Amino acid sequence: MGKRILVTRARSQARHLTRGIEILGGEVVEFPTIEIRPPDSYEALDQAIQRISSYDWLMFTSVNGVERFLDRFYQLGLTIDEIAGIEVGAIGPETAKRLVEAQIRPTLVPEQYRAEGILQALTAARMTGKKVLIPRAAKARDILPGTLREWGAQVDVVEAYQTVLPRADVSGVCGLLRDGKIDMVTFTSSSTVANFAAMFQDQDLSVLLAKVAVACIGPITNRTLEDLGMQAEVVAEEFTIPGLLRAMVSYFSRAEAPRGIDRK
Repeated sequence: MGKRILVTRARSQARHLTRGIEILGGEVVEFPTIEIRPPDSYEALDQAIQRISSYDWLMFTSVNGVERFLDRFYQLGLTIDEIAGIEVGAIGPETAKRLVEAQIRPTLVPEQYRAEGILQALTAARMTGKKVLIPRAAKARDILPGTLREWGAQVDVVEAYQTVLPRADVSGVCGLLRDGKIDMVTFTSSSTVANFAAMFQDQDLSVLLAKVAVACIGPITNRTLEDLGMQAEVVAEEFTIPGLLRAMVSYFSRAEAPRGIDRK
């Protein structure tokens, strides 16, 4: 109640986090550090979709990947029946939910909501010789396709969308952060962290965030923050928006919780 939270998620995806904060009585300052755009070319994605029946596995690492894949899938005149018989992996519950809404039931939703979770649920013996399609952003971690290839799978990674650095006037947010008028900054992916740093490249982040608590959706995002010489006060144990909200509530619920911790 009464806390002012900076949300860095892409504006098109920030609704659930923003609404959750507002329901709990918080004030949201939206400052998207990511903009979702179509790829420069749909050629590779369209070609993969047109030979979809040749794949054994279809793996999605984000809701964006699902939505962009389905947009092209339907535009090319295909039906969900084309996916029948293909095993489908979803990196987390939000991605799985979007698939179910499209009448696609995931074969695999790992307990750990990251690429490592998918790999832990599979084996080299299961994937050897399999053909896998991964529609995702142009820039993403390579641990999933790289490991699957090491296991003997044939993996096609195709660009379904791209994330770019938005143009924005940072002066207002910079002033709020320096004056301690933001209680917490939230990061929901490594890209939000990296882009935040890029947008404030003329600032010393350890000084800029000295009066602010930082919350990360999971350890991968926090690792990116650590690479910049900082550490989050809040790292969600469940790598979802509801999990992040619960972790934020837990932090602010502690008796005499400080507003922020000076970074080394």
